[in-house]
Amino acid sequence: MNQRFVILDGSSLMYRAFYALPDLTDSQGHHTNAIFGFSNMLTKLLGELKPDKLVIAFDKGRKTFRTERYADYKGTRDKTPEELLAQIPLLHEFAAAFGISFIEKERYEADDIIGTLATKAAGAGHDVLVVTGDKDALQLVRPNLKVLLTKKGISNLKEYDEAAFQEEYGFEPIKLIDYKGLMGDTSDNIPGVPNVGPKTAGKLLIAYGSLEGVYEHINEISGKKLKENLVNNREQAVLSKELATIECQVPDMELAWDSYAITPDHEKMRAFCDAYELKAVWKNFTKLYGEGADNPVLEFVMPEPVAADLNYTQLQGEELQKELTAADSLALSAIFAAEKPFAQVQALLICTLPAQKLILVDKAEDMTLVKGICAQKNTVVYNLKAFYQAGFVPAKSYFDVELAAYLLNPEASKYEMDRLMAMYLPQETKPESFADEYEEAAWQAHILAALQPILMTKLQELQLDKLYREIELPLVEVLAAIEQNGIYINRDELDKKGQELEIRLKSLQEDIYVLAGMEFNINSPKQLGEVLFERLELPPVKKTKTGYSTNAEVLEALRDKHPIVEQVLHYRTLSKLKSTYIDGLRDLIGQEGRIYTTFNQTVTATGRLSSSDPNLQNIPVRTEEGRAIRALFEPGEGYDCLLSADYSQIELRILAHVSQDERFIDAFRQDQDIHARTASEVFNVPLEAVSSQQRSHAKAVNFGIVYGISDFGLAKDLHIARKDAKSYIDNYFARYTGVKKFIDDIVEKAHADGYVTTIFGRRRDLPAINSRNFMQRSLAERMAMNTPIQGAAADIIKLAMIAVYHKLKEANVKSRILVQVHDELVLEVIDGEREQVEKILKEAMEQVTALSVPLVIDIHAGKNWAEAK
Repeated sequence: MNQRFVILDGSSLMYRAFYALPDLTDSQGHHTNAIFGFSNMLTKLLGELKPDKLVIAFDKGRKTFRTERYADYKGTRDKTPEELLAQIPLLHEFAAAFGISFIEKERYEADDIIGTLATKAAGAGHDVLVVTGDKDALQLVRPNLKVLLTKKGISNLKEYDEAAFQEEYGFEPIKLIDYKGLMGDTSDNIPGVPNVGPKTAGKLLIAYGSLEGVYEHINEISGKKLKENLVNNREQAVLSKELATIECQVPDMELAWDSYAITPDHEKMRAFCDAYELKAVWKNFTKLYGEGADNPVLEFVMPEPVAADLNYTQLQGEELQKELTAADSLALSAIFAAEKPFAQVQALLICTLPAQKLILVDKAEDMTLVKGICAQKNTVVYNLKAFYQAGFVPAKSYFDVELAAYLLNPEASKYEMDRLMAMYLPQETKPESFADEYEEAAWQAHILAALQPILMTKLQELQLDKLYREIELPLVEVLAAIEQNGIYINRDELDKKGQELEIRLKSLQEDIYVLAGMEFNINSPKQLGEVLFERLELPPVKKTKTGYSTNAEVLEALRDKHPIVEQVLHYRTLSKLKSTYIDGLRDLIGQEGRIYTTFNQTVTATGRLSSSDPNLQNIPVRTEEGRAIRALFEPGEGYDCLLSADYSQIELRILAHVSQDERFIDAFRQDQDIHARTASEVFNVPLEAVSSQQRSHAKAVNFGIVYGISDFGLAKDLHIARKDAKSYIDNYFARYTGVKKFIDDIVEKAHADGYVTTIFGRRRDLPAINSRNFMQRSLAERMAMNTPIQGAAADIIKLAMIAVYHKLKEANVKSRILVQVHDELVLEVIDGEREQVEKILKEAMEQVTALSVPLVIDIHAGKNWAEAK
């Protein structure tokens, strides 16, 4: 009896699952996102395809008969991430618990296992379906054998039979190997014939039938260059076809039909899911087989997935108002026009709840109506900042899905809708394509509506809802405004500085050539390495696959070996300043000579804001060149000065508060120089007798302690003996016993809980805190020490920004916030308001929260940013 046989390309699908989902880990530090994604896909396939037999094929290793034939086969691929490699044994366990055959073979790829089993089964008359993300498998398509190719992530599949392949490519499936022979394949590093692309390869195959046919008719081919390339690369083309051909006769591999039956083991699966904390995987499994072991094999109880109804209605005026007013809540997806931070909403797709009616709004007068209603009603959006910048009225009733997802998983760094859907709504399917941008926006509104209650519940479960309501959500309005404020840059001075740097770089270049005794490309690591380590015979510090390493660490180690090294380091510094800040900033000057950065609220794991396009937080502040760049930023027209308000030693003040160390608290309450006080304690000398070097060393200890610095690290930073560094740390902890207890307690609690929190409730999961890998565990322990400090500092500056912004608005002043750089706010101020603004800053920033020690800010003003620092 003919049966349906499904073969999964485990290597390809697991890889896709890994990159489709954010990194997920259990409390022991095991990475599990690929297993979770694979489980979602398998559940969907089993529910839809209902196979009689199923097998997973997997790559055994990188060395295959193809690499024996051509050593560079797949040689350009990046190394498989450790986080993915670690999940391969888990996939073995998962398959065993699921009762699915898992096949891999030395010297052969998963493709070859698939090709052998699929063609034999199809030849025997069975209905064969190959599921993969690799287009190479399309060569296998034939009668009784179809390929389901993943198109986006792992959720959408496109089915290829012979007709579908012929329609897309213009030739039969087996000719795909000839196609690859001609054009090559960059992903597998198959060379092909130079300058023969997809169109040319397709035309040649349609005209001559095969690679061999092309060479049989080589004299008929027009185009001198094409013909020349084909003739000169014939052997390479033949080799490429050979490499692209899937082996369908793998030795010692017959159809073991009975072993391909799916025989789920509830007990094993339950133990597997419990061991790796995969509740969603167990849920998927029970959708198919129920809770107990008495369910018969392949009794599928999973409902067919239902695609969302994306039909929308266009409403206007009173009818629109009536519909929106009647809804309990709204989910909005916008189509924006123009550039941020001044983008405008061109159209809105609104999903009303609970009715889930989709409404299109694209008239200006109706937009105004919607903005007013949204400010009064629970409204769900993605990236609220963009809505504020487009004129939506700030309100506490908004729910920003992106912000919520960030707080729940701050390590992820990306929160695209597709990922959130896969993570929180695995039952949903995304259409393979959309009719237009309105239909895509309708889908997004539908997904946003479904995500909101799930994310809100999770925020409450993890006690993150207060942080969301009181810090992150109110901050959106502030960021929206300061991004639109921008900061003025003096274009003339920028150009002048660029010319100066160009002259200095040319002078440095000539000096380097003289010291090297030859001209070379200083920016080429290969050429620089040859000059330093071969021509000048400096001792090599580190080698890479491509030659000598010349990174910053290597050059620092060689600084005193030859004067050329100092010059190269200086050249690199100036070159980076010119390309990043002079040339880069010039291209970003917008309206009124101002630069508009983006402040990213959902990027860092600690809660700090980051800045991009351009990064205004990363301009060097301690170097002459960095200060020269800051000096280019000036008050714009109508303003008189820039003013900087900077928290003084905020992280150490937070450490004093959370540790309740008596000496630390006493030093800050007496307004003592904390580094001098620490030096006095550590070196056992009177406060007034502390030397500048002792203070400097104490400063390194103070800041190093909260980052879990070791005696080795401190010795390296201070250029002292390791035993002396150990003595510093031991003396520190002997005097500051409260700090020692805090660090020990927080690490112990992190081991028990798997996460740490700030005093404001911000949470950071530490999946590797109990890892068996010493390096991973140690890094997680250092994060446990530092996150409560750095995260609280981030929370405080955010609260300060909110307070300052609203107090400036209440005072009805023209002065305004322009930039936030970690613990510093930069404002644009007019002289007549300066005293009032400084008072607002001191009150708002120093009284924003109550700690055991006072919060103190330093305020400076100047005609440019450098003077104001």
